[in-house]
Amino acid sequence: MNDWSASSWRSKPILQQPTYEDQAHLNQVEKTLATYPPLVFAAEARELRKQLGDVAMGKGFLLQGGDCAESFDEFNAPKIRDTFKVLLQMAIVLTFAGRCPVTKVARMAGQYAKPRSADLETINGVSLPSYRGDIINSFEFTEAARRPDPNRLLEAYHQSAATLNLLRAFAQGGLADLHQVNRWNMTFLENNPLKDRYQDLAYRIQDTLSFMDVIGLNSENTPTLHETSLFTSHEALLLNYEQALTRIDTLTGKPYDCSAHMLWIGERTRQLDHAHIEFFRGIHNPIGVKVGPSMQPDELIKVIDALNPENDPGRLTLITRMGADKLADNLPPLLRRVKEEGRNVVWSSDPMHGNTFKASSGYKTRNFDAILKEIKQFFAAHQAEGTHAGGIHLEMTGQHVTECTGGAYKISDDDLAEAYKTQCDPRLNADQVLEMAFLIADHIRN
Repeated sequence: MNDWSASSWRSKPILQQPTYEDQAHLNQVEKTLATYPPLVFAAEARELRKQLGDVAMGKGFLLQGGDCAESFDEFNAPKIRDTFKVLLQMAIVLTFAGRCPVTKVARMAGQYAKPRSADLETINGVSLPSYRGDIINSFEFTEAARRPDPNRLLEAYHQSAATLNLLRAFAQGGLADLHQVNRWNMTFLENNPLKDRYQDLAYRIQDTLSFMDVIGLNSENTPTLHETSLFTSHEALLLNYEQALTRIDTLTGKPYDCSAHMLWIGERTRQLDHAHIEFFRGIHNPIGVKVGPSMQPDELIKVIDALNPENDPGRLTLITRMGADKLADNLPPLLRRVKEEGRNVVWSSDPMHGNTFKASSGYKTRNFDAILKEIKQFFAAHQAEGTHAGGIHLEMTGQHVTECTGGAYKISDDDLAEAYKTQCDPRLNADQVLEMAFLIADHIRN
């Protein structure tokens, strides 16, 4: 690591970056960010890395989820609370039914940048820079809105800090109490079309909590019943922002990217000789890499060795995003090769990105059944290869949006316009994501 620094990525080729008109302004914003307090502590990142080490060894499960892209305009306490709540609901279902610890990582407090398939977007013959997330430009289709603005990096920092502050209050202040979370599950069941299928598990959780109350284990004397741990994550796409928030930990002397506990590299920016791999190889956070259907076994081993040369079990999470029609053929050779080479990684399934299509109504959407199919194939492939299916990675919201079709409420193409709110990719809503948790709980236990 003697040849690495927080800025060494600047000498490498880089993709998916905006073009700022005023470089002097950008440089000043970066210097300002570098003076701000870290958003997370290195010790928290080390704790997450420890928990992910257990997941890699088959002793836990990773639940990672949240917005496709956070929005400055929709920044408010109810939205943060609702996503926090549904993550906890999922975690309780998966923990109880799967009989294993669940590590909760939110795509929140920093998920403001998005890769795009094209640099320009054209509407009615007019071409403007693509929307790349609120940390870079605005969603409105005007020349001024689409111009990359360095001040947005500062706004992203401040909104991330406020989001983290509220998440920590929720996690430690009583909202995460297991009795309350299970009551939310019961409420979910009241009007769900598949009520009979799920209520047995919810009632068994309630019976367990009631038994614990009888023998004197309750929220007042047992902190684990009253509070929880929640970590944050985002795609580290905008490296000048990530560099500005990288700090040297005073306890270990090692560099940590303190913009989030966990960062990941996207499918479009994981080239071995490019800037993102260069930056990620030096930070000591737990990190992830998206793995699409084009990934070959030899290339994957090279990526693993570049990012986790010490073969630490909690360092690297491989997040597969292949599509329901491709995973069964493409994932097993990767699992086999990584196992043969003795590499310690967490395998997690992103069943969202490979299953996106445009509905007849014109909306970009994803189908619940295709998402569930990819998850089931993910578990089946691991079972066949004797490896551990370690997690799921979902684009989701606690709000009752209509962005993904299907599920128990049978959202159709015609229903999408009712509450289609995403600025980027379609998300599972609160009912769909909790339904998903009930459906995959048995796979985790097996």
